[in-house]
Amino acid sequence: MSVSEPEGRSLFDRVGGALSARVEGVALPIGTTVLAFVVGGLAVLAAGHNPITAYNAIFKGTGLNYVLPWTSSNDKIFAAINLQQTLIETTPLILTALAVAFAFRCGMFNIGGQGQYFVGLICSLWVGLHFAGMSRPLHVFLAMLAAVIGGAVWGAIAGGPKAAVGAHEVISTIMLNWIAFYGGQYLFELGGPLQGSERSVPKSNPIAHSAQLPAIWGNLQPLHAGIFIALFALVVYWFLLNRTTLGFEVKAVGFNPEAARYGGISVSTKYIVALAISGAFAGLAGSMDILGWEFSIATNDIQVSQIGFIGIAVALLGRGRPVGIALAALLFGGLQVGTSTRALDPSIFPPELAGNLTYIIQGLIVLFVGADVLILYVWNTRRKLRPRPGKPPVEATTT
Repeated sequence: MSVSEPEGRSLFDRVGGALSARVEGVALPIGTTVLAFVVGGLAVLAAGHNPITAYNAIFKGTGLNYVLPWTSSNDKIFAAINLQQTLIETTPLILTALAVAFAFRCGMFNIGGQGQYFVGLICSLWVGLHFAGMSRPLHVFLAMLAAVIGGAVWGAIAGGPKAAVGAHEVISTIMLNWIAFYGGQYLFELGGPLQGSERSVPKSNPIAHSAQLPAIWGNLQPLHAGIFIALFALVVYWFLLNRTTLGFEVKAVGFNPEAARYGGISVSTKYIVALAISGAFAGLAGSMDILGWEFSIATNDIQVSQIGFIGIAVALLGRGRPVGIALAALLFGGLQVGTSTRALDPSIFPPELAGNLTYIIQGLIVLFVGADVLILYVWNTRRKLRPRPGKPPVEATTT
């Protein structure tokens, strides 16, 4: 049986087809986010607070109201400080999300962003503690390069067992996370190789001024130039995947490893390379924090950091697309800052509850992103049931 379609399609049909093709990339993340905030609002309501008032206070705490034209001059002063913090948080989230997204494209789930972040941070810190007489641009570049190499090596280590014996990358990256975690604890604990001059404090010395990223906005804790590096990394990510042979081969392996192998692609090599590039992104994220605003690291900082794990949620919400990742990182960075004790008015919503609300929303987003297949099914069913005006009936002919 063959089906004959009309040769011409109306403008309505063409526009509708183009929009529906982008539903998965646009409407689903937006719907997921809205639904997560609605459910989070119910939790706020159950705690005896007004969700709309609480969300409004959190939004002001992010500093994003700085760009709104009706924000007064006095409010813009505080909004600018909060926005600087939001963008500082957004910078490493973009990079750790890219570490997850690139591995996704090769059919792998990189849970090791946190460990790769730590390794990059430590490598960058070591370079920042040495070569103090070097020029600032060269010193910063070498520190970033050390972080990229360290993260890439840590990612490649996870890719090796995957390529050799098919060991699942989730297991190997989780194990490497713990090695990086406890290795970092050892380096900076009392008597550790990288403990600073204060022998009673488990903390490193601050990096040299020549290794610090230049400040571009603000005075108290200014926004550093790392935000531009993160945005450039988004361009590099897009270029690698869409304009290089390597990107084509990585995506081919992600779609079907056996077909890629039959086509002459070395699947095992691509596993190692993809995880190495993912680790490079995460390692660079570590350098952004240590060179941009932390300047030193303590054992407590290693214990509380969750940047690599939040990057997983950012990559999922952004659906592996550069623009989506940037917006999702801004959302999660804003939540981190907007619910902090410094930015949130405790008379409107207790900051200690708001911090838990952030985790609730993050978890709901990850949960709802996994339900996108069901949402897509409902959307496509609605389109099929809705009649399209002016569309001629399909004629079926039997051959």
